[in-house]
Amino acid sequence: MTIGPDHARPETTLPKEFAHTLVSADVSTPAVDALFWREFGDPILDALADDALLANSDLKIAFFRYRQTAALLRGADAARGPAAALEMDATYGDTADSSASRGDSSEYQTGLSVSWELDLVGRLRRTVEARRATLDADSMDRAAMQVAVMAEVARTYIGLRGTQERVRIARHALVNRRQTLRIAEVRHSAGRASAFDVSRAKVQVEETLAAIEHLQESAGVTMHRLAVLTGRTPDTLIAALGTDTPLPRLPEAPHAGTPGELLLRRPDIAAAEYRLRAATAQIGVATADLFPRFTLDALLGIDSPRLFGGHGSTRLMGLGMDWTFLQNASVRSRIAAADADAAAALAAYEKTVLTAMEETENGLLRHVRARAEERHLLSASGSSDDAARLARRRHAAGAIDLSDMLDAEAQTLRARDALTLARMRSIDTVIDLYRALAGGWPNRGPAQSGAGPAGSISFIPSPPPARD
Repeated sequence: MTIGPDHARPETTLPKEFAHTLVSADVSTPAVDALFWREFGDPILDALADDALLANSDLKIAFFRYRQTAALLRGADAARGPAAALEMDATYGDTADSSASRGDSSEYQTGLSVSWELDLVGRLRRTVEARRATLDADSMDRAAMQVAVMAEVARTYIGLRGTQERVRIARHALVNRRQTLRIAEVRHSAGRASAFDVSRAKVQVEETLAAIEHLQESAGVTMHRLAVLTGRTPDTLIAALGTDTPLPRLPEAPHAGTPGELLLRRPDIAAAEYRLRAATAQIGVATADLFPRFTLDALLGIDSPRLFGGHGSTRLMGLGMDWTFLQNASVRSRIAAADADAAAALAAYEKTVLTAMEETENGLLRHVRARAEERHLLSASGSSDDAARLARRRHAAGAIDLSDMLDAEAQTLRARDALTLARMRSIDTVIDLYRALAGGWPNRGPAQSGAGPAGSISFIPSPPPARD
C-alpha cells in the first residue's frame, strides 16, 4: 500500500503547428543539432564551446547541485532498510555499606541495536520517489543550463566578430574621410573651398575616430565575457581573439518540428514536470502521518563487571508504534501545504510550457524578419556605394559641392554598418532558435553522477519517457 496520489503527466492543449514557419513543407531543413555551434564552421568558436562545456562556472555549479541531490537520494533510499547502532559504556566508582566498609565497582555494557521501520503505507517509498524526481529535475536543470551557456558563448562570439567587422568598416571610412579632409584643406588654401567645408570634413574624421574607440571598447569587453564563460580570467583571451576575423557564415535555421515535439525536447519543461512529480509524492509523505508508524526493534547486549571475563547477555525484540493522531491539526496543515505546493508546481509547469512556446514563436518570427531586413540593407548598401562613387566623380568634376560628397560618404558608412548589424541579428536569431528548440542538449542516455569532468556533456540525461 502506498498512500497519496500518483503522478500523471498534465494534460496540455497545444496547437498542431507553430504560427510562424520558415520554409514551405517541401523544403528540407536541418534538425536541431546537439552540437549546433559547429554549424558555423569556425574552429575558434568550436574550441571556445568545448572549453565552456568543461570549465564554465555555471555548469560546474549545476553539476555539484546534482551531486548533492544524488547524495540525499542515497540517504533516503538507505532509510528504507534497517538502521543499526553499536553502543559501549563503562562506569567505575566505589561503594560503602552500613559498616563503613568500602569497595571498588565497575560495569561494562556493550549493545547492538537494530531498528527497522515497516513502511506499511509507503511513507518511505514516497520520500524516495520525491528525492528521485528532484534528482531528475536537477539533471534537467543542468541540461537547460548547458543550452543557455552554449547559446551565450555563440552569441557573444558573434558579437565580437561583428564588432570587429564594424571596426574594419569604420577604419576604411576613416581613410576616405582623411583624404577628403586633405582635399578640403588644399582647396581652402587655394580659395576653392570654404572654411565650413574644412570644418565639416574634420567633424567626420573625429566622429569616425570616436566611433572606432567605442567599438574597440565593446570588443574588449566581449573578449572578457568570453573568457569568463570558458572558465578563465578576463585577460586570457585578448591575444587569441584580438586578431580580426570575419563573421562566421550564417547556418541554416533548424526545423522547428511541432509544439508536441517541443514539449518532449525542452529540458526546462522536463525539469518542471519532475518537480511536479516530487511535489505530488510529498503529499503522500505528509498524508502518511495520519496512520501509525511501526518499527521493528531488536537489542543484543552484554553486561560484565570486568572488561574481560564472565558476563551476562541481554536479548530484546519488540514492535514499536508511533502515531501522531494527537497532532491531527498539525498533520492536516502539512497535507494542505503539500497540496498547495503541488498546485504551484503544476502552475509552474504550465508557465514553462507557455514560455517555451513563446520563445519558439518569437524565434521563428524574428528570424524571418531579420533575414528580410538583411536583404533590404544589402541592397541599400550596394546603392549607397554606387552613390558615393558617383558623388566623388561629380565632385572631382566640380558638379557638386564638397558637402554633398560628404553626405554620400556618410550614408555609405551608415549603410555598411547597418548591414553588419543586420547580419549579426540574423545569426543571433538562428542561435535563439537553437536555444528555444533545445539545441546543444545531447541525448546521450541517463545521468550518471560523477561520470566525466564537471560540466561535460557526457552525462546530460535523456528527456523523461511518457507516463501513463
